[in-house]
Formats: sequence, C-alpha cells, structure tokens
Amino acid sequence: MRMRRMKNLDSRMAATAAYRIEDPADHKGIWRELKKDCTALWVEVGCGKGKFTAETAEANPDVLLIAVERCREAMVVAMEKAQNMGLKNVFFIDMDVANIEEIFAPGEMDRLFINFPDPWPRKKNGKRRLTHRGFLDKYCRTVKEGGEIHFKTDNAPLFEFSVEEFAACGLEVKNLTRNLHENGIVGIMTGYEEKFHALGTPINRCEVVCKPFVMPKEEKKTDEE
Repeated sequence: MRMRRMKNLDSRMAATAAYRIEDPADHKGIWRELKKDCTALWVEVGCGKGKFTAETAEANPDVLLIAVERCREAMVVAMEKAQNMGLKNVFFIDMDVANIEEIFAPGEMDRLFINFPDPWPRKKNGKRRLTHRGFLDKYCRTVKEGGEIHFKTDNAPLFEFSVEEFAACGLEVKNLTRNLHENGIVGIMTGYEEKFHALGTPINRCEVVCKPFVMPKEEKKTDEE
C-alpha cells in the first residue's frame, strides 16, 4: 500500500508500540503465548489501514490475529484502530510475506487471509502474485493441514489466475463466488472493498483448504507482456 510519508510516524508508532511485534522470528512456534487461551491463530497478509483486521479481531475475541503490513504508514493507522477499540487479541508485524516460513512454524496457523493483493498484471511478474504456487507452497507449510486460506480480490484476471494455481496444486476450493455481495453485504469488508463495492465492482472470493503438495512444474512463458 502506498501512502504519503507521515511526519509524525515515529511518535505514532511509539504510541502504539504495544501492538507491534518488533522481532517476529522470536515468536516462531510460540505465537499462541501472546494469548494463551486462544482457540486459533489467524494471520492476515497486507492488512492496510486495518478495518478488516480490527473488526475481525473484535468479532472473534477467542482468536489470536496477527496482521502483516509492509507499509508502516498504513500499519500505524491499523494499530491505532486496534488501540482505540481496546483490542487484546491482535498484533502487527512488518515483513515480506516471502519470509513467512522464517516467522511461523510448520502447521502453526489455522487460517490465512489474503485480501486484495497487488495483481501484478504483467505476465513476467506472475511469480510475485501472492497466490502463485511458490507462495502457496509456503502457506501450505505454515497453515495446518485442513486449515484454510481465505482470498478476496476485485481483480477478475488475478482471481482466474489464482483459481488455476489452486487447481494445479491439487488444492480444494470451497465457497467460490465471483460476486460476493450480489445479494447484500457478506462478512466483514476491508476499506478498499467498501469503496469498490460502492462503485459496483464485483468482489471475487474463495476458500482454499491447505495440504502438502508436490510443486507443479512451471510452464514456459512466451510473448511476455
């Protein structure tokens, strides 16, 4: 997420420091110690300004939610939301999701949320898409077998690419829809999602069941865009 640099970023980060995990690798395998009575560990990739994050944590007080966001300007807004709501079951880390196996132990997560990631539309950047099989392999190592990835996007080409990747990896897909809110609002929306739904943009969503898989071979690409 791109945002203007905040002049008071450091002071705002300091004021919300209780919600930020500075050394996430130190928690690998023991994340649940942050909330010893939690019934599940959920992780959100790219939480942005945290509307979905905070509302999900509030609606599921028995769950420990770890939100990942690389943009500190966005993350501090999300942490302020959590702080203002008095939430005790959500924490934030800034990291590259490519390093997820350095932060979470095998099978440690119960659920992973991927909401509205960068579509990386050019074919040559396909491996950067967060639903590419290279990332799916990492997710299926850190999410327990039978755990789920919940994926949402407004980008139809990205969604079709993702569905093809899930199938290529032999992963079960459930509750697939290409127009989530067609008959009324379903579930908790992100701030981004609210804006595009108001414009009439269909929201694509599905749930993917994680399991170990053999990485399929990459097809050679030609005529890169």
